[in-house]
Amino acid sequence: MTRNGQSGLTLVELMISITLGMLVVLAATALLVSSKSAYTGQDDSAKVRDTANYALELINRAARQGAYENWDTGEGGAPILTLPKMSANIAGLDASSLKDTTTAIDSPLTGATAVVNGSDVLGIRFFGSGPAGKPDNGMIDCAGFGISAPASQSTAEQDRGWSIFYVVKDTGGEPELRCKYYPDGGGTWASVAVARGVESFQVLYGLDTDGAKPGEGDRIPNQFVTATAINALDDKLSLDGADAAAQAIDKNKRTNWKRVVAIKVALLLRGTNKSRNDVLNQTYDLFGSDYSTGNAAADTGTLIKEAELPTATRNRYRKLFLADIQFRNQAEGSGK
Repeated sequence: MTRNGQSGLTLVELMISITLGMLVVLAATALLVSSKSAYTGQDDSAKVRDTANYALELINRAARQGAYENWDTGEGGAPILTLPKMSANIAGLDASSLKDTTTAIDSPLTGATAVVNGSDVLGIRFFGSGPAGKPDNGMIDCAGFGISAPASQSTAEQDRGWSIFYVVKDTGGEPELRCKYYPDGGGTWASVAVARGVESFQVLYGLDTDGAKPGEGDRIPNQFVTATAINALDDKLSLDGADAAAQAIDKNKRTNWKRVVAIKVALLLRGTNKSRNDVLNQTYDLFGSDYSTGNAAADTGTLIKEAELPTATRNRYRKLFLADIQFRNQAEGSGK
């Protein structure tokens, strides 16, 4: 009788098969992880760009509306003007944040716990359009709500619309650029988030220093400075007036905020995913290395180092966005 040999795998063959199978699985897993990482990175990049484009367009539109006056009032109608005695149509704060319900940019929040990486506050004012109390949405604030024209010249100061931009952390700790506004016709101050992941929001103001008074220059910025620097210039003004009210009017006429003819805006945005595996030691000079070299110590937030950011968010995708915006209207007001 002939005995048939038993067929099957030896232990060595089984070990080799398992090893080869594991190598295939590892290669497939590495490919999957790499593909997912690439997809996550591309997705973050697209979202960050879309967010930045929207935020900068919103700020750009608000700036173009700044100091707007409606001269198309029909036959016999007199336009309501920004008189020299009225406050400036632009305001700002350095390294500050705001509460939603406080008036305009009053009572700012300061300090590292309240302010995200030294982010600034930018406030812009403008006249609305349409009958008082019935906006035609020709002029809207940063939240998208229509603002109507002032009821009269005597109420024009307080009837101007507001678009205020600042950065604050949401309930989950994510920094977001917010728009603060005041409803047309009255109510309470409110705000709405317009961009998430804003790690730093910085603004420089272009001053037209030509001319003895605001409005007498060539509308070309001679220098870009911080809000703190503008306020320091105002503090040096020798004001005329018999009392505080008269001096406040004189300050409104001569304030250096009415010399602002352009702004520089810088936004450092981050993605939502931990998608980076490179060396996390990049440095972001929001207004360029020449500016940060001489000013970063005083102008907090214009120089961001990844190595100094919180570990939990350090390996997110980041990108810097810049915009130069020229004001179309006269910041000092056209009324005489």
